[in-house]
Amino acid sequence: MKPNFLFVMADQLRADLRKSRDFPLDVMPFLDAWAQGGVDFDRAYTANPTCMPARVSMMTGRYPQCHRVRTNHNAADVLYTQDLIDILRENGYRTALCGKNHTHRSVHDFDFSAPNGHNGLEGDRPQTQEEAALTDFLRALQSRESLTPSPGTVRAQYPYRNVTDALRFIDGLEGDAPFFAWVSFAEPHPPYQAPAPYFDLFPPQSLPALPSAQMDPALKGPRYVWTRGIWARVMQGDEQARIARARSNYLGMIRLIDDQFRRLIEGLRARGLEQRTVVVFLADHGDFAGEYGLTRKGPDLSQALTRIPMVWRGPGIAPQGLQASACVNIVDVLPTICDILDVPLPLGCQGRSLLPLLQGRQAPPHEFDVGYSESGYGGLYWTAQDGLTPEQEGATRDYTTFDTLNSWTQSGQVRMVRKGDYALQLDMMGDGYLYCLRTDPAEQRNLFGDPAHAAVQADLLRELAAAMMRACDPLPPPRSRYRLKLHPRGYWRAQFAASDPGIPGGASSSRTKSPHSPAK
Repeated sequence: MKPNFLFVMADQLRADLRKSRDFPLDVMPFLDAWAQGGVDFDRAYTANPTCMPARVSMMTGRYPQCHRVRTNHNAADVLYTQDLIDILRENGYRTALCGKNHTHRSVHDFDFSAPNGHNGLEGDRPQTQEEAALTDFLRALQSRESLTPSPGTVRAQYPYRNVTDALRFIDGLEGDAPFFAWVSFAEPHPPYQAPAPYFDLFPPQSLPALPSAQMDPALKGPRYVWTRGIWARVMQGDEQARIARARSNYLGMIRLIDDQFRRLIEGLRARGLEQRTVVVFLADHGDFAGEYGLTRKGPDLSQALTRIPMVWRGPGIAPQGLQASACVNIVDVLPTICDILDVPLPLGCQGRSLLPLLQGRQAPPHEFDVGYSESGYGGLYWTAQDGLTPEQEGATRDYTTFDTLNSWTQSGQVRMVRKGDYALQLDMMGDGYLYCLRTDPAEQRNLFGDPAHAAVQADLLRELAAAMMRACDPLPPPRSRYRLKLHPRGYWRAQFAASDPGIPGGASSSRTKSPHSPAK
C-alpha cells in the first residue's frame, strides 16, 4: 500500500532556534520530542534563501539556476520535466494545499486548496468577524513587527486555520486513494505578530544576547552595510528595541506553529492514519532574527538564512533522532519521494534520494559530505553609487517599511558550500568568506585568506567548484548519439551495475517528458 504524504512547511524558520540545538529557550518542544521518532537532519540546507526559488526547488528537485525561478518574480520562467505534483498524480494521489503556495503551480492544480498569504486569504472564502479583524491587522502592519498582541484568539490565526483545512481535506476523502497534503504555514515570516498568550511567551528582556548584532557590518561585506543603512532609516533610531520586539514575536509565532503541528499530528493519530503517513517537517529558508543587526532576509548566504529544519518520520523510516553529519538539501525531497514510490526520477532532477539515510542504511560514501546553496539573479552588483534609490526601485515608498529582497541584495551571483565544521561563500568577483562554524557559529570572523587556514580554504574551494558543476543543468539532453548517464537515485559518488535501471537521456526516452512550463 502506498503511504500518504504530509508536508508541513514553515516560511522563514531558522534551524537553530530549538532546545535540541542548544538554544536556551524551549521554543519548539513538540517538534523536538516528535523528531526523536524519525530522522532529524541537523545539516539541512535550502537551495536558495528566497521563498519562491526554494519552493520551486522542493517541487522540481532542481536548483534555481536551472529551474530559472531565481527571484520571487520569475514563476513564468520555470523549466523542468516533471515535478512533485505530476509524480503524485501519476501514482493516484489526491492532493491538497492548505496555506501559502508561492510556487510555479496554481492553487487549481491541487484537488483541494485553501490558500492564504502573509496578509490574509487568497480567494473569496467567507471569514468570521474575528478572522476579518486579523486580516485587517496584518495588512496594516505592512510586514513590520507588532507592538501589541494580535487581535482575536488563536483560532483566527492562519496556522490554526491551515490545520483545520488539512483535517477537513482528510475527512472528505473517499475510497482508498492515498493523499498528499501540503500544510504550508505563512508564518513566522513577517509581519512579526503573535496573539496572546504567545506575544508575551518570550518577552524581549528574556532573549539571549546576540553578539553579532553589534558587529561592524563591513566585516560581512558591502551589501550588509547598505542594508543596515536602510534599516537605520526605517527604524528611526529605535533599532535595538524594535529588533528585540521582532525577535520576541518571531519566537512566539514559532511556538504557535509548534502547537498547531502537534494538533495536526494528534488529528492524524486520532484518525488512525499516523502509521500510514510519511510526515516531513521543513522550512523554505531561515531569517536573520537579529543577527548582524538585521531581521527578515536579504544579502548573501549566511547559515541563519540557508540552514533549515528538516525532519522525516513515518512508515519505513527508522527512528534515529538527530542525524548530525549528513548534508542534505531541499532539492532532495522529490527524489526521496520517487524512491519511496519506486518510480524513476524526472529527467533534470538534481537532488538525491535520502531513503538510505531514512532507513538507517549505509549511503554512498561521501555522497552527503557537502552542503550547497546559491543566490543571485545575475549581472553586476547594484551599489549606492549607481544613483538608483530604494523609492525608485520599489523597495520602499516612505521608509516606514522595507522590502529586503531587492536589486541590491539579490543581484550578482553568490554560492555557499559547507563541509565539516567550515562554511565558505564566494561570489562572481572572487570575494570570499570562510568561517569555522564550531567556534564561530554566527560567522563573525572571516578566515578567507588567513594563511593558517589555507589548506581548509583550498579544500572548500575545490568542493565548491565540484558542487557548482554537479548543479549544472542536464537539460536539454543530447538529441542524438550521446548517452546521458545518471544514477537512478541521483547519486554522484555511488557506482551501480550495468543491470541497474539507469535513467536514459535524449528526447526519445519514453521514461521522461520534454521540458515544459506548466499552464498557469
